[in-house]
Amino acid sequence: MRKTSGPSPRTPRLRAALVAVAVAAVTGATLAGSPASASSSGAAPATDTAQFKGVNWADPRDNFADDLLQLSGLSTTDTYRQTYAKATRIIAAFRANLGANTVRLPINPYTVDGAYWKSYRGVIGAASDQGFKVIVSYWEGTGARKDGYIDDTATYWPMWDTVVKAYKNDKHVYFEPMNEPHGYTDTEWADIAAKWLSTYAKVPRNRVFVSGAGYNDHVTSVCADPRLKGTYLSLHHYGFWKDYATYDQWVADLKVRIGDCANRTVADEFGAPMTTGLNYDVKTPDDNFVNYVQAVTDTFRELKMGSVYWPGLRTDDTYSIQTLTGTTARPWLATTNQSGADRLAWAWGRGKPVKG
Repeated sequence: MRKTSGPSPRTPRLRAALVAVAVAAVTGATLAGSPASASSSGAAPATDTAQFKGVNWADPRDNFADDLLQLSGLSTTDTYRQTYAKATRIIAAFRANLGANTVRLPINPYTVDGAYWKSYRGVIGAASDQGFKVIVSYWEGTGARKDGYIDDTATYWPMWDTVVKAYKNDKHVYFEPMNEPHGYTDTEWADIAAKWLSTYAKVPRNRVFVSGAGYNDHVTSVCADPRLKGTYLSLHHYGFWKDYATYDQWVADLKVRIGDCANRTVADEFGAPMTTGLNYDVKTPDDNFVNYVQAVTDTFRELKMGSVYWPGLRTDDTYSIQTLTGTTARPWLATTNQSGADRLAWAWGRGKPVKG
């Protein structure tokens, strides 16, 4: 559930927000689950989730596309060599400016199954070669296809065949079968995730991210499914889901979505405005987004959870914590909000707490 930059395309976001709020309001007890059921049915950690300190790198169109994905700062006409060179600089900037070690990238069949795949692999290769952890996640299309379902199973599975074959032996690459599978019920989505795991049984489970159900807005149901044991779980959480909440209310909202499963969970999308001048380093109880950012970053640190900010880089997105500088051929990045970067550092185990 990513944040759009302008008012006109926000209808799907509002729908996402309403769903998320409804889930929390109506089924909060269900989301939390019983500690016994969650723990006994697969809450054992795949490994330490705090190791994931990252950002999303996105297409300006929010990664929903019925054609080639073009990450901000790149071009679909670039060769592998050009893509690799540009990506090397952008990945290095994520590390230099934010201290990140993880990047989450979108894939779709159009990108993987055509000639551009060779060039797009330059992004994954550049990140892996710098020791970054790379989470590759399937995004559905846009328009009528943007419905929370796999667009076409006839192209979905061959896409994953290609990606898994290319990266199954690269320990830096992690696989997320689908981003925000909100078209499916909790049970239906768990069935698909289990099918993915059985189809690619040779992929170590601790290199798979199973999205939380709905808009990735709760992980308790996938955590409780024994078929998914040993995988990471990915959670999405956003401040625009509520018009206003206090710091404590945001902490409670986040924790109910995690339940007893923090030791497997990575928040691989969360975000707030970064280009509007908000100061996230100072307590401002009357500001919803300040409360939200401080609450979630404190909670990620407290629970020793990994987190991947949305977005690290997305052109014309007010949530983007980095912006492109330099030239087209030699891009670099600048931080859009240092206080936001401070809160990421805090979530990732560095830095200083919020000022009183």
